[in-house]
Order: sequence, then structure tokens, then C-alpha cells
Amino acid sequence: MPTLVRKTLRDYRRVLIGWTIGICAFAGLYTSFFSQMRANPDLYSQAAMNKYPDSVRRLLGGLEHITSGAGFLQAIIYQVFVPLLFIMCAVILGNKAIAAPEESGTLELTLTLPVERKRLVLERFAALALGLLGVAVVSLIVIVGIGSAVDLGVPFDKVLAAHTGLYLLVLIFGTLSLAVGAATGRKGLAMSVAGTYAVAGYVVNALAADVEVMRWLSWLSPFHYYSEGSPLFNGFPVGDHLVLLGASAVLLLTAMLSFDRRDVGV
Repeated sequence: MPTLVRKTLRDYRRVLIGWTIGICAFAGLYTSFFSQMRANPDLYSQAAMNKYPDSVRRLLGGLEHITSGAGFLQAIIYQVFVPLLFIMCAVILGNKAIAAPEESGTLELTLTLPVERKRLVLERFAALALGLLGVAVVSLIVIVGIGSAVDLGVPFDKVLAAHTGLYLLVLIFGTLSLAVGAATGRKGLAMSVAGTYAVAGYVVNALAADVEVMRWLSWLSPFHYYSEGSPLFNGFPVGDHLVLLGASAVLLLTAMLSFDRRDVGV
């Protein structure tokens, strides 16, 4: 493993450990609730449909199948809450790759080393991707383990498909934060752009089925490709996953080119 990747991962370790514990605790706690729902499916199904108005149910993925294992995971784990936490983690890490060290003045020291700028961005991205992969693997183990204990009844390959999509989704926002930081050197702007795009993309995709003007806009949202294939029900949506991976590749290339041409004071 390249030295810069190892160093960056060491710099990320506290953030990664904290977010891994938080995401796993949240996912594990809520997954464990399924045993209660499985014991009283009619009660919980009716309660979920009555408690939330149509607009909120759409934001939560519908809730029609919430008492099934796949529907429960989709609505409670993979629709809003875990993606939100994981995206926040990715944006923070992406921000720490270029923009944060530049504002603190430590990036200039790194650039005095015999490392090309494009390589620096590439290796910082590699550390970002590996760090997020570690969070994804640990959280997958927690969800599968607790899901097995409460008898979710969802095959491992479909949970893996959903979790792969989750990883590719958050990688986009982490790479976007890195790219904006590489282009501007401003960590506040990088976090604002990534956060705004995440919220706007989610809302647009959730409302696309009912609002005509949102339908074409949903194709610009990563959440469209994350959820459209319903991996918990249908397995791996290979085409959608390739789109998500391609979006991260484009953002990485943009980050490398913009940082290579920008004056950072050295």
C-alpha cells in the first residue's frame, strides 16, 4: 500500500472508528426491532400507514412492505437513516482529504515532497474509498448478524446488493466533497455543496413519481440509481451500480485535473 494512503488512513482512524461505531449501533439497534414487528405484523403495518401522511411515506420508501424482512430493511435501514449517517461520514472524510489540510496550512508541506499533485489526489481518494469500505464491511456484518438472529429472512446476496449500492452511493458524495475541496481549497464550500446535493437529490428522487417536473431531474440524482433497482427484492442492479461507480470516477478525474492546475501557494 502506498505510503500516502497509509498515512491518510492513520489520519482518518478516529473519524472512521467513531462513525463505524455510530452507524453500526444505529443499524443494529433498529434491525433488532424486527422481531417485535414480525410478532404483530398487522398492528405495525396499520400503524405505519396511519401514522404518516402520504408525502412522508414516500420519503420513507412507501412503507407498504414494512412488516416483511426486505421491506423492513428498505424502509428503516437503507432508505433514509443509515444512508444519511454514512453520507455525513463520507463528506467529512472527503473534506479532510484536500480542503481541510489546505486551510490549516499542512497541505503545503505535503506538496513539498516529491509527489505529483495528481498522484496526491488519487492516493487521498484511495484512502477515502478504503476507509468507507471498512465502515461498509463492518456495518454489513452487523446487519447480517442481527438480521439472522431476528429471522429477517432476506438472502445474504440481496443484503449484499443493497449494501454495495449504499457504499457506491456514499462514495459519490465523499468524492464530490474531495473534488470541490480540490478545486477551491475551501472546506466550508465543499461540505455545503455535497450536503445540498445529497438533500436535494433525495427529495427530488422521492417526489419524482408524483411530481412531473421532478421525473427528469431524478435522473441527475444518485439516489435514483441507488434505489430504482430495489436490490433487497431483485438482487444486484448491475447497470445502476455501474452508473454510481462511473459518477465517482468522473468526480475523481475532475478533482485531479482541477487540483493539478490550481495555485495553492507553493
